[in-house]
Amino acid sequence: MADATTAARARIDRALAELERKILELKARPASAPAIADDDLFAPRSSEKGADAQRVAELEAAGREASEALGRAAQAVREALAESEAG
Repeated sequence: MADATTAARARIDRALAELERKILELKARPASAPAIADDDLFAPRSSEKGADAQRVAELEAAGREASEALGRAAQAVREALAESEAG
């Protein structure tokens, strides 16, 4: 059980560290820097139809990736809990 719990915690810690790194990178960017495609989920959309469709596709892809990562983390936690109950 300890191994699975430790592994799950390590994966979650790595994911959180990656999120923190991305946040710090975004905060460090100067205001005059060009926008990053996924830096602000609540940014107003441009009036261009092509840009709108691209932004929606990018956000949907990011949402799927985040959902998959959370699903893997949740499964790891479930497995660790199941092992602790069985052991």
